[in-house]
Amino acid sequence: MASYAQAAHVETIEQRIRALNAAGLMDAEIAAALNAEELLNCRGGAFNNSTVHLLRQRWNIRTVKINGVDYNPARWPDGSYSIEGAAKALGITGQTVFKWLKKGRFRGRQLAKGQPWRIDVTKEQIDQFQVPVPRISPSRRKAS
Repeated sequence: MASYAQAAHVETIEQRIRALNAAGLMDAEIAAALNAEELLNCRGGAFNNSTVHLLRQRWNIRTVKINGVDYNPARWPDGSYSIEGAAKALGITGQTVFKWLKKGRFRGRQLAKGQPWRIDVTKEQIDQFQVPVPRISPSRRKAS
């Protein structure tokens, strides 16, 4: 059997993932709990965080938020930035922040896959990207 659609115990797996996720567990913790309960994945093996992540996506189970239900702050208590916070501080888009993380231009981390990013942005990086806004003087010509 290579598919969860064919697994006889798929309802049990989905219910357990939903319950453990609702209890605030991260994907790796959910996988450990499923393994401790001796539930098997569709190939008859142990669960891991990647499998749990894919199943949550398949079943539209949102990841646990570090802040509960609140939006991520611009800055985390440790001084790192969220994606939105880094984008605003640098004057770029969130997509650009993701791209630069992937390219190694910024360093960032997630507690687990699907969790919010914590991005280390230095003052020098912020200053480098701050583009002075040109001053525009009003036209001296009269409108015709």
